[in-house]
Amino acid sequence: QAQPVESGGGSVQAGESLRLSCVVSGFTFTETCMAWFRQAPGNEREGVAAFSTRYGATYRSDSVEGRFTVSQDKDKISVYLQMYSLKPEGSPMYYCAVDSLRSPCGSSWSSFGHFDWWGQGTQVTVSA
Repeated sequence: QAQPVESGGGSVQAGESLRLSCVVSGFTFTETCMAWFRQAPGNEREGVAAFSTRYGATYRSDSVEGRFTVSQDKDKISVYLQMYSLKPEGSPMYYCAVDSLRSPCGSSWSSFGHFDWWGQGTQVTVSA
């Protein structure tokens, strides 16, 4: 089982931006669904955004609509979460999740059970 590796987290001020990256060694994001989840201490893990790599369709939760975008590089090796206008939200860990069975994202894109490969996470801290 391959493991996604996230990077790009850090500490910023409210209103600033960050870009997270996700790479899976030996895996190309050609036809699959991958997603970004986040979990703050004491909260459940929630789906933030997803990307259908075959069709280029993107999905975002209402809480990040208009502020976050998800994309991939042209070689389909890395997937990114670009975050703008960050808000103080409890210093969540952001996780990259990949569906290794290569099924479409669909309506279950924000469901924990849709994905079988998970990264260790990268923390994002936003100060007010």
